[in-house]
Amino acid sequence: MTAPQPRAHLAHVPAYKPGKPPVAREDLVTYKLSSNENPYPPLPGVVTAAHAAVDTMNRYPDMGNGLLYSGLAQELGVPESHLAAGTGSVALIYQLLTAFCEPGDEVVYAWRSFEAYPIAVSTCGATSVQVPVLADGRHDLDAMLDAITDRTKVVMVCTPNNPTGPALTQTELDAFLGRVPTHVVVVVDEAYLEFVRNADAVDGIATYARHENVVLFRTFSKAYGLAGFRVGYAVAPEPIATALRQVSLPFGVSSVAQVAAVASLEAADALLERVDALVAERDRLQAALAAQGWDLPDAQGNFLWFALGERTADFALACDDAGIVVRPFAGEGCRVSVGETEANDRLLEVAATFV
Repeated sequence: MTAPQPRAHLAHVPAYKPGKPPVAREDLVTYKLSSNENPYPPLPGVVTAAHAAVDTMNRYPDMGNGLLYSGLAQELGVPESHLAAGTGSVALIYQLLTAFCEPGDEVVYAWRSFEAYPIAVSTCGATSVQVPVLADGRHDLDAMLDAITDRTKVVMVCTPNNPTGPALTQTELDAFLGRVPTHVVVVVDEAYLEFVRNADAVDGIATYARHENVVLFRTFSKAYGLAGFRVGYAVAPEPIATALRQVSLPFGVSSVAQVAAVASLEAADALLERVDALVAERDRLQAALAAQGWDLPDAQGNFLWFALGERTADFALACDDAGIVVRPFAGEGCRVSVGETEANDRLLEVAATFV
């Protein structure tokens, strides 16, 4: 008797490896720097709003995300019909590939980049076309253009790039978009946009408004500190946004998550203050590491990238010993989130022994 068999291509889907939590110790406080989480608690007013929403947990959430779309439309100056929500921006990756890719279609993206890309591409039966990043961790945009074929349906651009850190400039992105065929969907994944301090930073809203094939992915998980509530959103021309909503999981974004996201939008001043503090701490780390002799990629997110090669596992183990957990990518390097000051100071101590 033959047992039920899943689709054959699922055998090739890589596993997602989340950042592991620290193990509690009696001798010192441990810190998690492995998941690019915001070390600050929720913004003012968010917990109160979330608690109030819990009182109606016996009811289904608004499947149309009306409150959330209204708040985002006002904040961003875009029509509500150009928005699509999902359980984190990672869910939107799956939604977009489901909507636009048939088995055998190609998806081009830089590598190394966000770990969910190859998983989502394989899940929908499409083919990943991975283009190595440059030595400084930046996207090789010319090589990505060369990788586009008549089978390409989607190009993913992660800026700032997770896990290497650099962000594209508006000049680079404009030149790139000018050469991508207009029938190819270009995703500009901006999960860390609030942390960018480039002089020629990408203006995602203005960019999408000029192109019928550009989609922005954004999230409340990073700067807004709602990682546990899973709220992401896309900004896209209406036909693409409609397609994303058509394939979304019904009732995916919970009522509590929607209310918390809107309350977070209303705490803009506190958000900017916290982001500025994290950027200042990131810059402090970069300067101190440079003084130690490290030559790291330009960090424009809330994390740093150590290209350690064969020393990756040793560095991660040394960090563990110091009470900080980082995210190793075997044989390539370690990504380290910007966390609490004490955690960052311990990172500098470990890094000084590996330079």
